[in-house]
Amino acid sequence: MSLPRSRDYVVRPAVETDADAIVGLFRAAYGDGYVHPQVYDPHEVKRMIFDEATLLLVAEHEPSGRLIGTAGVLCEMGAYSDLVGEFGRLVVHPEWRGLGIGSRFMRERLERVGTRLHVGFAEVRVGNAASASISLAHGFVPVGALPQKLVFRGSREHAGLLVRHFGDALELRRNHPRIVPEAHYLADLALRGVGLRPDVILDDEAPAYPYGDGYRLEELSDHGYSSLLRIERGRVRSREVFGPQRLHYGLFKLAASDSQYVVARDGPRVVGALGYMRDDVERVVRVFEVIQEHEAVVRPLFEALEHRCLEGSVVAAEVDVDADATRMQRTLLELGYEPVAYIPAMAFHEVERVDVLKMYRLFQPLEDLPFEAPEPLLSVGRRVLEQFAAVEIRPRLARLMDELEVCSELTEEQSTQLVAVFEPRTIEAGTRLFEVGDAADAMMLIVAGEVRVEAEGVEIGVVGPGECLGEVAFLNDAPHAASAVAVARLEVGILTRAKLDGIVRRRPDIGSTVYRNLARGLGRKLRRADGLSS
Repeated sequence: MSLPRSRDYVVRPAVETDADAIVGLFRAAYGDGYVHPQVYDPHEVKRMIFDEATLLLVAEHEPSGRLIGTAGVLCEMGAYSDLVGEFGRLVVHPEWRGLGIGSRFMRERLERVGTRLHVGFAEVRVGNAASASISLAHGFVPVGALPQKLVFRGSREHAGLLVRHFGDALELRRNHPRIVPEAHYLADLALRGVGLRPDVILDDEAPAYPYGDGYRLEELSDHGYSSLLRIERGRVRSREVFGPQRLHYGLFKLAASDSQYVVARDGPRVVGALGYMRDDVERVVRVFEVIQEHEAVVRPLFEALEHRCLEGSVVAAEVDVDADATRMQRTLLELGYEPVAYIPAMAFHEVERVDVLKMYRLFQPLEDLPFEAPEPLLSVGRRVLEQFAAVEIRPRLARLMDELEVCSELTEEQSTQLVAVFEPRTIEAGTRLFEVGDAADAMMLIVAGEVRVEAEGVEIGVVGPGECLGEVAFLNDAPHAASAVAVARLEVGILTRAKLDGIVRRRPDIGSTVYRNLARGLGRKLRRADGLSS
């Protein structure tokens, strides 16, 4: 029975509320398609009502006593001392929308949990801009986007990530974190958004963790637990990955929360492990801890996780990395993860709060899904999605480079390191890439499409897939002597001078081979041009 719409309602804690009535709200609003299916289970809802770590509110129409909305905050979304909460589980009955109930819920939640938290975040749907608008209007700032993260009514949706800080969270923040340059845009946006001067240090010199092999990888058992605990206690000062669980919670606690560990053994000894949780509804894996006795075990652990994700039809994996852990960030970049969010002061470690860089890997192709959100969240989402669209070029770039002379005489490991410094990018047909006299601070490797090279308005050649563009001026550190325009839509890998100089400093074995191979290719191209002119 419909009731007169009015503002004659009260917002109160859900204690003494019938769990079935809350379930009925979600069914009325979303059918069976709400993002979190536990809201359809009365037992789970009752658990949320009485859970000390959860604030669950309801809106009640006073004259009739009818439930017209509900919203919650999960107050222990980080490790036990992180003071991080998630603002979510918001629903208003369809007959009562447009009365400001969602905004009232947000105000009530902020008042009730503001003293319990240092950081609050919201993963908002972007198929509908309403939830993002409410968060933005109440002091939350956009810090990133999560491609294809959510499942709603059987379809996938992108999510926006917004954050708000409370109390002295930002005063406890560790200053001047070192991050990879690929994360600079997100870090700058997030720090300015929360009112801080961007103070990150871009570190393009930190090498990735080395390749390791010969490890036996298996699931954690009672036998390996004590060995890992000893490793963790010995390295607790250098945590690189953060999450809502940790090994020292105990094996029973980990099992009860459905956490899993991949363990690496060197002979009989346990030398490392990676802890993760899987959401079987969203089909997303979250890494919450990496423990290593030595560096070479890190890559094999993540590669083992990749195999499990591919076998289990996982859509994505996410990792919250310490913003100071540039070696871990660089390793994840080489393994196909991309920066998607930067959260200032997210995790509490020792006596201070540290920034977190959220890195994300898609195991399925990026879908063309809507991203509808108000600014500035819309700009952040578009930037992240463009980044993933470009990343899909990288596997083709890697396969192409394996066949190119520029990779001749490189080992598989060296070739992987080289591919990682090329920036994948798409360029529309008709784009002028450079003009005569422009500075040559980068060269391109064409993956798909063609480029016309001109001098004084006359075509002097066409560069296609598998060929380099602009390497003459690049190698000579001279202005371009010709112009170039994209004949068709291009997929390219771009190597900047800064990137090449960086890999030469870090890996002179790679640098010397690349310079030699580029010189050979340049010689052939010059001979071909000379033949055309004669």
